[in-house]
Amino acid sequence: MSTTYRRSAIFIFALLAWQLLWHGYLHRPISAPVWLIAGLFALPILPAALMTVRSHRHAPFWGAVAALLYFSHGLMEAWADPDARVLALIEAALSAGLIVVASWDGLAARFNKKKIRPAI
Repeated sequence: MSTTYRRSAIFIFALLAWQLLWHGYLHRPISAPVWLIAGLFALPILPAALMTVRSHRHAPFWGAVAALLYFSHGLMEAWADPDARVLALIEAALSAGLIVVASWDGLAARFNKKKIRPAI
């Protein structure tokens, strides 16, 4: 496994644990069962977590796709709910970290290419 894959796996499981911790314990829902809300919020990252457990090579990509949803949710919650602002910003930071780490190899390959000058 590459370093990028291991770092992505850490962020994937951190994001999964954060969803369960936030919605199941730290900021419990009032009008719905805790298990339902925590489960629904953990659902988008769950396929990437299962793929990581099975060492599937596309797990970082799918984790980053789910992280885009969590990033948007985190920013929206930080803006709308002052009581959950810190929790939401942690979610947004974990999501941004996963997106950067999962994309690192592609970004490095893209920007480290040597420019070939045409021979005249």
